Amino acid sequence: MHPTDFTIRGALEALNEGIVTSEALTQAHLDAIQALNPRLNAFITVTAEKALEAARASDKRRSDGLAGKLEGIPLAIKDLFCTAGTRTTAASRILGEFTPPYESTVTSNLLRDGAVFLGKVNLDEFAMGSSNATSAYGEVENPWQRSNDDGVRLVPGGSSGGSAAAVAARLALGATATDTGGSIRQPAAFCGIAGIKPTYGRCSRWGVVAFASSLDTPGPVARTVEDCAILLESMSGHDPKDSTSANLPVPDFAAACARGVKGLRIGVPKEYRLEGMPEEIEALWQQGLDWLRAEGAEIVDISLPHTKYALPTYYIVAPAEASSNLARYDGVRYGARVNGEDLKDLYERTRAAGFGAEVKRRIMIGTYVLSAGYYDAYYLKAQKVRTLIKRDFDEAFKTVDAILTPATPSAAFAAGEKQDDPVAMYLNDVFTVTANLAGIPGMTVPAGYDRHGLPLGLQVLARDFDEETVFAVGTAIELAAGLKALPQVRAFA
Repeated sequence: MHPTDFTIRGALEALNEGIVTSEALTQAHLDAIQALNPRLNAFITVTAEKALEAARASDKRRSDGLAGKLEGIPLAIKDLFCTAGTRTTAASRILGEFTPPYESTVTSNLLRDGAVFLGKVNLDEFAMGSSNATSAYGEVENPWQRSNDDGVRLVPGGSSGGSAAAVAARLALGATATDTGGSIRQPAAFCGIAGIKPTYGRCSRWGVVAFASSLDTPGPVARTVEDCAILLESMSGHDPKDSTSANLPVPDFAAACARGVKGLRIGVPKEYRLEGMPEEIEALWQQGLDWLRAEGAEIVDISLPHTKYALPTYYIVAPAEASSNLARYDGVRYGARVNGEDLKDLYERTRAAGFGAEVKRRIMIGTYVLSAGYYDAYYLKAQKVRTLIKRDFDEAFKTVDAILTPATPSAAFAAGEKQDDPVAMYLNDVFTVTANLAGIPGMTVPAGYDRHGLPLGLQVLARDFDEETVFAVGTAIELAAGLKALPQVRAFA
């Protein structure tokens, strides 16, 4: 087996048995990055020397009997997580060469458990986008290609497109990501891997560059459901530095993967059957329900009546919070600066040069909905609808244990295909934004292929802080699907 073909579970077992060293595992992934990243553009910053030094230190800890839960596992870090001594860009020009003197809580937890960081991966600027096309460091390419047209470059989804592409292309065993409206689950679906948005508050947001503070949720992407469980257990935990962090024990998520689904009630929301939804998405959804029924689950029709308001609600709340969070980028305290004739001119020039078009669009929307005369009509009303969306889920989970839906309305689309139509781009999040507005956990599991051979995912949702049920249902789907195909990324080299 090539070292880059391990799962995280498999790599940990191989490391324990002495079949491979962390240094060899890390070097193999660095070689893969060197070969494929010029094409995929998944990594913004590669920290090869630091990674090899960390891998050698990891091998010594293992030989000394001091191995952590993730000892020696090479990971990619979304360039939204602050990393001490390593440039953090949020894929924006406005942060320039910003190098944090501190480590985010999530990455600190991973380092505590022995993980090795390969570098920082690309994303939509400030996590705003669904295609990883808004990055100031260039678009990321999906390692998958259409079977009937391998000349078309496909998007990996966004905002965590670099994380998903890196894992799918075997440039890392797993990656950190963030999900504000679907930015873990949508790129995971597009790239044929697993990804979980945990409950809001399960993972600390401290040290993660903010987009929309009441929605942003760190989580992992990896090749398998179990690998996501292993990573999430390490990433999670109460953090007194984050006032929204939940002071709850962290379960053994990996053990939950083996629970099975017998006796579980799985909800099917009628509102997710959208007009014009591709037949292959509908068929895959039905196939997933059939798999779960065959494993002993009961399928129950449910209603989430306020789902139709989720997208407009999200695209009021998220830009409003973004416009407030991004006010800190003024060219004075840190990051890039464009000098002006006076302070106001400096602010304007810096922000005009530093922010990309999508970020400016969302700041303008957010400023508008928060402005005098419009706050009550838009923002306040959106918050009330958000409460109703959360209430829908609370009612549903009184009768079901989990909910199964499609992850995305299509497979990965071509680069540039929807870029000129912001509304069409926003519709990519139609199945995912509800979980962010409600704060509940949601996971994408690869479950099939479209007619062009591209991966399609199913989404599993559960009640607050019940990621264990998400992992149990996700594993059942993963085992039933039995997907073995991999993107032929080595042909790119």
